[in-house]
Amino acid sequence: MKLATFEVETAVGPQRRVGVVDGHGALVDVTAAYAASLESAGEADPVGVAETHAPAEMRSFLARGDRALNAARDALEFVRSSDVDRGPTGGRLRFDEEEDGVRLLAPLPRPNSIRDFMAFEEHVKNSLGEEPPDVWYDVPVYYKGNPDTVVGPDATVEWPDYSNQMDYELEVAAVIGKRGSDIPVEEADDYIAGYTVFNDFSARDTQMREMQGRLGPAKGKDFANALGPYLVTADEFDLADASMTATVDGETWSEGTPGEMHHSFADIVAHVSQSEPLQPGDVLGSGTVGEGCGLELGRFLESGDRVALTVEGIGTLENTVR
Repeated sequence: MKLATFEVETAVGPQRRVGVVDGHGALVDVTAAYAASLESAGEADPVGVAETHAPAEMRSFLARGDRALNAARDALEFVRSSDVDRGPTGGRLRFDEEEDGVRLLAPLPRPNSIRDFMAFEEHVKNSLGEEPPDVWYDVPVYYKGNPDTVVGPDATVEWPDYSNQMDYELEVAAVIGKRGSDIPVEEADDYIAGYTVFNDFSARDTQMREMQGRLGPAKGKDFANALGPYLVTADEFDLADASMTATVDGETWSEGTPGEMHHSFADIVAHVSQSEPLQPGDVLGSGTVGEGCGLELGRFLESGDRVALTVEGIGTLENTVR
């Protein structure tokens, strides 16, 4: 399934909802449609049950685990197989992304946490200008990003005034779907709810300067983290063979595949969960594919550039930098 967080205008103002893509350019409101399906089956409190099993906020939705995912599947099937177009409280069940004033947000507008890794050997070699250190091969290293600076599809990224070197990063991210700690590698994939496209925008001049102090990155990264357009459940995403492409104003700059990761997401989940918990809504970035950023290419973004990252099976995440 492709899940999304979207915003629609209502009589009481904009409301955020969790949606599932119906395959025809529309989003099904999971909570409302699941409530409608329960009502049709004779449930005495369809709204209460739907809001409990499939809440309209993605982190809470993920925390419900299989109950929420099954509710989303039931909601989608109900809308496809019935002529009901309103839920028990009168809300619409289906919204056209192009025509109904839908604003697609990041799938997780506010993740529980962000950890971003360097799992692609070519990127490390290109960035360092030398072979990776031994520790890179031993453990998946990462930094922690700022979950309060997440932006979604079509958002404009306002570049910080302390930086003059704008860069993008072509990445995919795994989203954790259930709590766990000390997770064995062979069980780690069960903790991943799905995948999304990730662009951890980078103020390269600031990043390079601050990391001379042997910590970071921090201000070089924390101003913008783009996620989207959808969260695709793990059972429907081909991680090994999916193509990844970055274009800038329509010109292809980068290409790759997550199948080139040296450390798998299972390795990453097992490593991070050692003696600390992973929570639903945690985001784990793959790091940048080889030649997946301007730093490796020797060219950088300019104000007004539109960056489009496409991952096969997920979709295209577009943002403009200014």
